[in-house]
Amino acid sequence: MKRSCAGVLAWCILSLIPLPIGNAEEGGTGEYRLYEATAATVNGEVLFLSDVVRERCLIGCGAFPGDERAVLSPPEARNRLIADTLVRQEGEKLALGTIDNAALQEAEAGALDIMRACPSPCAREVSGGQVREYAARRLLVREFLRNRVSVFVDVSEEVVQREIEHRASRTGVPAGDIPADVVRKELIDEETARETRNWFDRATSKSKILLSPLEER
Repeated sequence: MKRSCAGVLAWCILSLIPLPIGNAEEGGTGEYRLYEATAATVNGEVLFLSDVVRERCLIGCGAFPGDERAVLSPPEARNRLIADTLVRQEGEKLALGTIDNAALQEAEAGALDIMRACPSPCAREVSGGQVREYAARRLLVREFLRNRVSVFVDVSEEVVQREIEHRASRTGVPAGDIPADVVRKELIDEETARETRNWFDRATSKSKILLSPLEER
């Protein structure tokens, strides 16, 4: 990822959004409190520290239906947010259509159920609207990668048979006992993961991404 110079990084660190707490006429103090801090910018779009904190919570609860719970560090959660932002920005640039309403409603309902059952205290701090937004984003990312990356992945029968023979020679298991459909799926999964990484590498290289140091929270 592209990193900013020291001056820009310093600006990111200090880019705190102040909220006024009343004024003298209203009986307030006239003082300011720190409300938010920048975690990163992606092609000019700001990701806030609170976004990273919430992302860690949602991932920790396995909020998207079918996802396993995972404990991510703040930088790892930020990287996930950056990746999702790149996908969304690319989808908007290509003027891709919206996701299926039925699938969206199912994903949102499932995510809400998961968060209600999540034992982590942070789950109580995530609103229903934020959970629905997360489910919609993750569904959009999944569909984008499926339609723009996975659909082009293909593994020929020749490659499958070659892999079967390789496994047979390595393990001593007869080639006929190694199921071709299992080998094919594993090879497709590997190729899909590789092509997905390549897509993100290309998207990142064409983007302007500025990172700020993250506070542990």
